[in-house]
Amino acid sequence: MLGVALLFVGIVLISNGMCRLYNVDGKAQSVMNIFTGGITLILNVVSITRGDYYSGATGLLFTFTYLYVAINGIFNLNPIPYGWFSLFVAINTLPAGYLSLKSDWRMSVIWWLWGVLWLTGWIETVPKKNLGKFTPVLAVFEGIVTAWIPGFLMLIDMW
Repeated sequence: MLGVALLFVGIVLISNGMCRLYNVDGKAQSVMNIFTGGITLILNVVSITRGDYYSGATGLLFTFTYLYVAINGIFNLNPIPYGWFSLFVAINTLPAGYLSLKSDWRMSVIWWLWGVLWLTGWIETVPKKNLGKFTPVLAVFEGIVTAWIPGFLMLIDMW
């Protein structure tokens, strides 16, 4: 299931980064966030019902991120609550990355890279520091390197 989720996380990160680089309005950007939030919601609820609480709970951090971005984009809401959510998630990537060291060091690096991206969500919305093109370029990079490629490799049993 992780491969499926990562494939969609990859495209939504790429899409969000490109939408920001091209100044696409929040409503148009929200479509892929809804699709990805929806599919990851289903996959993570299935994980939890199967008793895999850790994978389901950490996966829901992604689900809520994309649904949060979608709802904010559709309704043009104040982004500060999203910023605080992003900081919460960024902090959670520290132990998640550490715990991944026991099984797959690559997932540790991926968790920590995701933490950097989530931290930019806090930096840009709460203290309101403009990071320019850094954040959208990082989103595209991480979409490819931390989600799309690993997800695809998982789907073809090469990870």
